[in-house]
Amino acid sequence: MTAETETKTEATATGSCCSPSGSCHDTSAEVQVGAVTTVYQVSGMTCGHCEGAVAGEISEIPGVTSVKAVASTGRVTVVSDAPLDVEAVRAAVDEAGYELVGQV
Repeated sequence: MTAETETKTEATATGSCCSPSGSCHDTSAEVQVGAVTTVYQVSGMTCGHCEGAVAGEISEIPGVTSVKAVASTGRVTVVSDAPLDVEAVRAAVDEAGYELVGQV
């Protein structure tokens, strides 16, 4: 299975080319500079409780800044400061009582 990660390297501009402060980029954009987004496939999630359990465990991994689990698709999107060790993610998902299938 191939691993796909997306590295964010610059903020996205949200407005005109030049802001009132003279900057060419709006620093209030939602993009985290230097963040890595990875999507995992997890089996066994069926409801909101499942989503919370998986997200809660993965959130404990050092460097994780955001987790969104969706039971209907089995996908878990994780934003972190740097690429995560897949075995750490697997252990967190196992601790929550589910199975990490792999990266999407």
